[in-house]
Amino acid sequence: MIVAVDVGNSNVVVGIAKGENWNHIWRFNTVVDREAPYFYSKQLGQHLMDAGLKPKTVDAIVISSVVPDLTQTWAEVVQALFGKEPIVLGPLVYPKLPLKIDRPDEIGTDLVANALEGHLKVQEDVIVVDFGTALTFTIVDHTGYIRGVNIAPGLKTAIAALFSKTAQLPEVPLELPPSIVGQGTVHAIQNGVLVGYVGLVRHMLAEIRKELGTQYRAIATGGLSAILHPLENDFEFVDPVLTLNGIRRVAGLVKDK
Repeated sequence: MIVAVDVGNSNVVVGIAKGENWNHIWRFNTVVDREAPYFYSKQLGQHLMDAGLKPKTVDAIVISSVVPDLTQTWAEVVQALFGKEPIVLGPLVYPKLPLKIDRPDEIGTDLVANALEGHLKVQEDVIVVDFGTALTFTIVDHTGYIRGVNIAPGLKTAIAALFSKTAQLPEVPLELPPSIVGQGTVHAIQNGVLVGYVGLVRHMLAEIRKELGTQYRAIATGGLSAILHPLENDFEFVDPVLTLNGIRRVAGLVKDK
């Protein structure tokens, strides 16, 4: 079995995979303080106990982290729980992947995982759109060359920015309103952000293809990818665990080298 850990700015996702199937996927809030090691060790340990998983059944552990303060924390947590040193995705590992990365110290490891899974799954020019804390577009050609990345604030981040600047805004659920004409503050924000992001994604895809060629296929991932229903036909498929799948693949690629 493979343990994949995706440490993000909002959540930490831990997946346990047997072959290509995910037996368990757990999600934790991202916590960066002195209690983080204890918190994660206790939470993950409890999940492992409830699932009846034994450390000796784990063959490899791969960590992708875009939160530097938690990278070592998670490395220590999983090593203590499983008794194995994890593979930490980063510039030292990239040469073992079928990717070409021009700026290895700048690109987020989650985007590398997206690029890897998108490239190996599609095996053609591809744009991976990730609806997470940030809305990202990772562009990979058929050779595995990461042509570039575009980043915009994610849906929750955009709405949170409105709250931080305006005292009277109510809590806004992430769902499309019944009318494009906002009736009340909640619908107004939903239209402005959610419908606005439909246009943002479509325009970004169009501009990338305009410059690089229309052969670039688009796929989507991320916890919020299912919210923008009007975009369903803009993607060949949506894979909510594409990032985890990319992290999982690293174990086999590093082992083979």
